[in-house]
Amino acid sequence: MTSTQHSFARVRATERIVPPQWALQEQLLFDTLNKAAKEFVARYTHPDGTLIWFEHWPGMDGSDDPYEGFMNLALLYVLGGSSELHEVSRKIWEGITWQWTEYGQIHREFDAYYDWMHHGEGYLYLYFLGLAGPSTLKDRQRARSFAAMYTGDDPEAQNYDRELKLIRSPLNGSRGPRFEVNEEDWSTHRGILDDYLAPYEDIPGVDFASGKCAWSNDEVYGHLLRMMNERMNHGDVPLNLNATGLITHAYLHSGDDNLKQWVVEYVAAWQERTRLNGGIIPDNVGLSGNIGEYNDGKWWGGYYGWRWPHGFMTIIEPLTNACMNAVLLTGEMSGLALAREQLDRNWELRKEQNGKWVVPYKHFDGGWTDYREATPSYPIYLWTTSMADEDLERIERIPKDHDWNEVIVPGFSGKDPKTGRGTKHYIGNTQPWYQYIRGQHPDYPEMILSANFEMIGNQLAKMRSLEGDPHSWTEHYNEGIYSAIHIWQEMCPLYFEGLVQLTLGGPMHISHGGLQHGRVRYFDAEAKRPGLPQGVSALVEKLTPDSATVHLVNTSLFDFRELVIQAGVFGEHRFVTGDVLEASGEIIETVHINDKWLNVSLPAGTGITLRLSMQRYVNTPSYGMPWQADDADSIIHGRS
Repeated sequence: MTSTQHSFARVRATERIVPPQWALQEQLLFDTLNKAAKEFVARYTHPDGTLIWFEHWPGMDGSDDPYEGFMNLALLYVLGGSSELHEVSRKIWEGITWQWTEYGQIHREFDAYYDWMHHGEGYLYLYFLGLAGPSTLKDRQRARSFAAMYTGDDPEAQNYDRELKLIRSPLNGSRGPRFEVNEEDWSTHRGILDDYLAPYEDIPGVDFASGKCAWSNDEVYGHLLRMMNERMNHGDVPLNLNATGLITHAYLHSGDDNLKQWVVEYVAAWQERTRLNGGIIPDNVGLSGNIGEYNDGKWWGGYYGWRWPHGFMTIIEPLTNACMNAVLLTGEMSGLALAREQLDRNWELRKEQNGKWVVPYKHFDGGWTDYREATPSYPIYLWTTSMADEDLERIERIPKDHDWNEVIVPGFSGKDPKTGRGTKHYIGNTQPWYQYIRGQHPDYPEMILSANFEMIGNQLAKMRSLEGDPHSWTEHYNEGIYSAIHIWQEMCPLYFEGLVQLTLGGPMHISHGGLQHGRVRYFDAEAKRPGLPQGVSALVEKLTPDSATVHLVNTSLFDFRELVIQAGVFGEHRFVTGDVLEASGEIIETVHINDKWLNVSLPAGTGITLRLSMQRYVNTPSYGMPWQADDADSIIHGRS
C-alpha cells in the first residue's frame, strides 16, 4: 500500500528547556500504561485474541462488556502508546467478535439485539479503531454494513422506519428489532436487577414504593417479561439516539452525505416529538409515531426512560452524544438545541431541598421525583463544542456545593469514594479539568496525572490478586463488585483520563457511546502513525472560541522528534496561524497555516508553546491521516 504526501506548514522549536513536571509525568504514564497493557493482555487473553472465559454464556447481554474491557488498548495507541498496541487491539477486537458470535450474542459481526446503552458502550472500541488508522478495507466495509442496519438498507435488520424516522424497538441489532424477549434474554441480569426499581408501578406481587423488584422470583419474572413485551419493546426511545455514533463513524470512513443526512433527520425527529410533548422529550414513541402508544398515552415509562432504571442520565447522555455528532457533521451550532432544551427544562423543575438546589431525575405516575444535585458534566460537553456564553451559563448556574477542583481516585476496591461508582467505564474528573481550562485550577495537570498513576497501581494490584485470576472465576463468579461479565472492566489498568484531557484539549468521551471529541490530536511524522512521538509531551493550556494554546516538550536530550498537529480529533477545524510564544506570552514568530495540519520539529531537549488560531467546524470530518493511503476509497460491492 502506498500513500500520498501532504504539503505541511512547518515550525521548529529553538528553545532548550528543562522539562516541566507535567511533561515528565506524561512520559512516566505512557511507559507505565504500555507495560500494564502488555500484562493485562497476557493475563486475560489467548494468543489468538480470544478471552479466557466460560464455555457457555447465555442471554442477550455480553458482547459490550468484553469490548469495553479492552477498548482502551486502541485509544492508548491513538494518543501515543506503543506501536504494538495497534496490532494487539485489532486482534482482540476480532477475537471477541468471533468468540461472542460462537456464544450467540453476535451475528454478522454485530450484536444481534440489545439496547443502545450497551451498543454504545461496546462500539466505542470500533470508534477508537477508526482513529487508530490507517483504515483498512475491513474497517470501511464493516462501517458501511453496520450503518445499513440502522438506515433501512439492510433487509435482514429492518431496525429503521424511513418514513416516520424512528428506530422500531429499544432492542435492536443485526437481527433487526426485538419486539418480544424471552426468559433467557434477561437471565444474566436477574440477580443484579433485584436491587433496582421496578419498571412499572402495577406489577403483581411487587411493592413499587420499596424501590426494589424481585427479578429472581420466577412468578414476578413472568409478569415482568409479559408487561415489558406489551408496553416497552415496541417503538422508539431517546436511548436510540446513541445510534448516531455508529452512523457518524461510518461517515468518518466514507464521507457519504446520506449518512450525514440520516443523523440530522433523526435528531430532528426527536426535536419534533419533544415539541409535541410540550418541551419535555418523551421516552416512548410507538410504531405509528404516537407518543405513549403502548403505555396508556404516558410519555414516561419507556425502556431506559424517565422512570426506569436510571432516569435523566440515560435521557441526557444520548441527547448530548447525538447533538455533538450533529455539530461535527454539519458545523451548525443549532445542532445542540435538543440537548440544551432538555437541560433547561430540567433546571426549570428544580427545587430547594435540605438547603441545596436539586433537579428531578425521574418521573413516576405521580409526577417528578428522585431529586438530586444537577450534574455539570453534560453542559461542559456542550460548552467544549460551542464555546458559547449560553452553554457556559448552563454550567455556572449550578451551585458549587462541593469543591469542583477536587481530583478523585477510586481506591483498591475500585469505588469512587464520593459517588460509589466503580472503575467500570470510570470517567470522574470532568469538572476539575473544566476548572483548569478556564484558568481556575493551575495545579490540575500534575494532580490528574498523579491520580491516574495511582489508579493504575490500584488496578494492577487488583488484577494480580486472586479475584483477578481468570482461572479462578468459576469460584468467584458473582462476588462483591466482580459481577461476572463486567470483570475485565473492573480489572483493567488502562486508565488515562488525564492524558486524554491534557493532550487533546477536551473531556474524555461519554462512556455510553460518545465519540472522543477534542480540539487537537497528533501524529508521529517519522513513524507515520497516530499519536505523540516517543518522549514528546503535550499540554493544551487554554481554549478560546477561535484558538488553542498548546505546549509541546521533547523530554529526550538525545532524540530529534517531528510531529503533525491536527485541528480537531477528526480534522473538522482549520488552523489559520500559529503564534510561537515566549513564557511571558510575547509572540516570537507567526506561522501562516491555513490548513488542518501543522508540522512541528522538536530537536532534542527543546519545547515550544503555540497559540493556534483556528476556524472551527469548517472542514469535512474524517478518520483520514496526513498520509492518506491511495486505496482509502476502495470498498467491496457484493451481489445484489
